[in-house]
Amino acid sequence: MNIREVAKRAGVSTATVSRVVNGTVPVSTHTERRVRSAIKALGYYPNSHARTLGSGKSHMYGLIISDITNPFFPDIAKGFERIAVEHGQELLIANTDYQPQRMQVCVRRMLERKVDGVAIMTSEMDQQLIQLLNKRGIPIVFLDTGKVGRMTSNIFIDYDIGIEHAIAHLASLGHERIAFISGPPTLPSAQTRKDAFLRSLKNRGIKPRPDYMKTGNHHIDGGQSAMAQLLKMSTIPTAVLASNDLTAIGVIGAIHAAGLRVPDDISVVGFDDIELSQYLQPPLTTVRVPRMEIASRAFTALYAASHKGADHGIEYQIATELVIRQSTGPVRSV
Repeated sequence: MNIREVAKRAGVSTATVSRVVNGTVPVSTHTERRVRSAIKALGYYPNSHARTLGSGKSHMYGLIISDITNPFFPDIAKGFERIAVEHGQELLIANTDYQPQRMQVCVRRMLERKVDGVAIMTSEMDQQLIQLLNKRGIPIVFLDTGKVGRMTSNIFIDYDIGIEHAIAHLASLGHERIAFISGPPTLPSAQTRKDAFLRSLKNRGIKPRPDYMKTGNHHIDGGQSAMAQLLKMSTIPTAVLASNDLTAIGVIGAIHAAGLRVPDDISVVGFDDIELSQYLQPPLTTVRVPRMEIASRAFTALYAASHKGADHGIEYQIATELVIRQSTGPVRSV
């Protein structure tokens, strides 16, 4: 199978097929779809090494995530890769494990592979590394932590609305003794969620209790440990909001281990709505963050900069939504 057969089937010139495959010159969306349809139908596989030499592009994007074991991030990676493949791109994934020092290793891998753009879906940042990517002219898209500028886009998750809805739901069930388990304090997104929680309590005239504010690590064991501390208190909370669903899973485990029931004794709310949440016992009430939309926005930002010549970045806002399941219920009357 060769490029001439693809051109004939798509009804375009071989030069147009080359432009689509190599991304050297923008073509219309309609023409690109015809060419890619012909490529798929004929089973044509471009020589990736020749493509790189001919276009100066690697046709590869980098995706840096915080935790490959947290289902939230593989969902983003899966969505990003699907869209990338549809556009003739490959994907290089790196994982920081929530460790800022690992960002240097991740960025170095991206530079060594000469990626055409990097999606940094983490809260860990190193400004010097970001400047290095900028100097190389590599487009970047951040999750929550970036500032829009030249070749730099940002995806902003509306944590405030999600947490506001979660607290409103708990308050409507009569809860006032509400605890919060945050993520690592070094992560800006963890602090953002904590601040949103405190504002939401204040808006309802509920005085926050410092002893109800615990720190987790965004993993199940962190949720278990933090909840175990709360259960040792003389007055335990009637509801707990966790900074992510893995933390909430640990919270539920600790409550059950103490011989208590969810939600009869303590209501629990998570954040993210990973697929596992709906299969817990009881199914988890949580704030949904649409991962496929994040992946789509991230790819769109990079593709616009690396293939369509968009010089200035874009800011996208991602809406959140409370999903009510059976882990929340009315406050238990004493």
